[in-house]
Amino acid sequence: MLNRTREAALSSAAHPRAGRLSPAALARRRWLQLPARTVRLRLTLLYSGLFFLSGAVLLAITYVLVRRASVPDLVVAGGSQTGPAGPRALKEALANPDVASYVRHAAEQQYARALQAHANDLHQLLIRSGIALAIMTVASIALGWLVAGGVLRPLREMTATARQISERNLDERLALPGPRDELKDLADTIDGLLARVQAHVAEQQRFAANASHELRTPLAVMQTLLEVARSDPDRDDGELVDRLHAVNSRAIDLTEALLLLSRADRRSFTQEEIDLSLLIDEATETLHPLAEELGVRIETSAESAPTTGSRALLLQLSTNLVHNAIVHNTPGGGRVRVSTRTGSEHVELTIENTGDALAPETVSKLSEPFLRGDERVRADHAGVGLGLAIVERIVKAHDGTLSLAPRAGGGLLATVRLPLAGPRPSPRETHPAEHG
Repeated sequence: MLNRTREAALSSAAHPRAGRLSPAALARRRWLQLPARTVRLRLTLLYSGLFFLSGAVLLAITYVLVRRASVPDLVVAGGSQTGPAGPRALKEALANPDVASYVRHAAEQQYARALQAHANDLHQLLIRSGIALAIMTVASIALGWLVAGGVLRPLREMTATARQISERNLDERLALPGPRDELKDLADTIDGLLARVQAHVAEQQRFAANASHELRTPLAVMQTLLEVARSDPDRDDGELVDRLHAVNSRAIDLTEALLLLSRADRRSFTQEEIDLSLLIDEATETLHPLAEELGVRIETSAESAPTTGSRALLLQLSTNLVHNAIVHNTPGGGRVRVSTRTGSEHVELTIENTGDALAPETVSKLSEPFLRGDERVRADHAGVGLGLAIVERIVKAHDGTLSLAPRAGGGLLATVRLPLAGPRPSPRETHPAEHG
């Protein structure tokens, strides 16, 4: 038994920290036992702290006022004016120095006792008021905890619902009931955000599926051509090369269109001042041979339309719209009219073309990726189905709007509005020019 005691003492001496914790470790252990610093706890402490502070200030003001207003007065009772202890007798008695000294001493003692009693009363009042304030502070902590819990209950419900929402159930909403207040506005804002995220995810999923399908088509065609060529050694290589070249060019065009689409979404371009009418002139001149080939006449009427943005992207926008108007047209006798004008706060580009009559529901979907009006497109100029989708992304990247509407008599009317750059310049009217 003595050996064990000696071994324990030696072990404690060799390792003095083994049996006890350092102050820092004790502080960490105590901290781990404290409640979490939640918003509910902070609100409770805030409510109780404000209550205690206001109660202490009120107690101090009351104590000062009571102390100043209740100082005792020295009162010397006298007898009746007609009796033996009347004023004359009192005056004669006080004329005696011994009597006057005795009365003064007795009055001072009585006044001192009154002051002491008054001080004791104030002290007792202060103590009891402090006890009452402490009790009410504790009660305010409990009430503040309950009130904070009730106020934060909708937030806990919103948090629990938001944690359950994932990519698989983006259709769920918080749908917070109750009157219109800050929490209701927050829940509605989150619901709107979820709706936009759901629409964006659905759009990206459709886009990825369509892009995979579009990219797979030329690759599958090239694989088929190569397999046919390998199985038929006597096949004309020139025809095979031409077809492979056409299919490969289509795949390259599609890839470049996808890259341009992602570039417009990222808004990774330098802002510069651009005259949209000059870009329209360049686009129509570039596509003039295609219009002549298809027998389409282009009419332009442009005034200076200054805006800011990327020259390359806005030129692509103009080219895509003019190309779309030429290809989706009446072959041999169709018309395309292009005009620009400047408004008070924006510039406007309008492109209209003749063609088949379009239903409003069809027009509303024309800017979706990989959606083509195959019945209106000439097979040799079909494109990759991203023309208007790229236009819409470029317009959004430049803080503008794109509107598509069926044209009276057949065809399409496309209107692009972009922010006006700087002060409004004097109009530069050009005479209508006709190509073709």
